[in-house]
Amino acid sequence: MLSGIDASPGAGVAVSLRGVSKTYDSGVVALGPIDLDVRKSEFVSLLGPSGCGKSTALRLIAGLSAPTSGAVRVSDSGAGRSIGFVFQEPTLMPWTSVRENVRLPLKLAHVPHSEADARVGEALAQVGLAEFADAYPRELSGGMKMRVSLARALVTDPDILLMDEPFAALDEITRVRLNNDLLALWRKLHKTVVFVTHSVFESVYLSQRVIVMTPRPGRLAAEFRIAAAEPRSEEFRTSVEYAAHCREVSIALARASGEKLAS
Repeated sequence: MLSGIDASPGAGVAVSLRGVSKTYDSGVVALGPIDLDVRKSEFVSLLGPSGCGKSTALRLIAGLSAPTSGAVRVSDSGAGRSIGFVFQEPTLMPWTSVRENVRLPLKLAHVPHSEADARVGEALAQVGLAEFADAYPRELSGGMKMRVSLARALVTDPDILLMDEPFAALDEITRVRLNNDLLALWRKLHKTVVFVTHSVFESVYLSQRVIVMTPRPGRLAAEFRIAAAEPRSEEFRTSVEYAAHCREVSIALARASGEKLAS
């Protein structure tokens, strides 16, 4: 029996999954059952091996797919703008400008042109691309394309931002820079962020909470609270505290994946 989205997760909670599982028509059991709460304005990372259901969980939260069992509940601000989604690939329209790529969600929502112009300009400024509004995707680096994708997700001013391995294909220097910029945006905008990643180091640096998942069917194996001082910076990234968190999460991930640990 399919369960839908219920916009009543409870006070202070942005996303709530209860007994959620997903089995595809092929018979593949992709996820669950899992129980998970994400509080408003919290930054949570889902960490696990490929195929463990991390992306499936995001799609269920976004309402892009229905759970096979259980209930997904998402808070509703009443403004019809609850969720923004940043996919693994930027998925930009190559035939039009950065400005028009970011404008697309507003165009689909029939937002008046003058209002849309202002919101597009603000979103591009937030990701540091105001000077590239008239550029085309072919003229941008991989990191810049991902910034455009982030701006497009932010332009509707969503309450919840879902991010599916957005920086996985980028070089390490660009990835670190975008991690820093994302944290700065999160602190400024107070969005609820659910972030999917394969990287222990990225999850620990970004998150208030790291959720470690098992191989398919994905279940929640461990949870870690990263109570580092804010704002986080390169000082935290090179600290003993950060290294200790990364080691702890790495051990949990190895155990969840069934790997043997060195004695």
